[in-house]
Amino acid sequence: MPQIIPISDLRNTNEISELCHAKKEPIFITKNGYGDLVVMSIETFDSMLGSCELDAAIAEAEAEYTTDDQLIDARDALSNLKRKHFDK
Repeated sequence: MPQIIPISDLRNTNEISELCHAKKEPIFITKNGYGDLVVMSIETFDSMLGSCELDAAIAEAEAEYTTDDQLIDARDALSNLKRKHFDK
């Protein structure tokens, strides 16, 4: 369940930092009862960014397949890579 705290609690920076690291998920900050900010640890941010980059790469591959309509057999691709990089 997401952690939601009022903006006035941001005065307690050490507690917020500890909470971010302990929960390992974003903390939602409200202002006058409405969502205003999101705070998270660097580790959580890096993890989310990595997931986004992976999702983007998958979406790019799917888009490429739908436009090219060409599939390559995995066994052929791997054997070509092995020949290219390991055979002399």
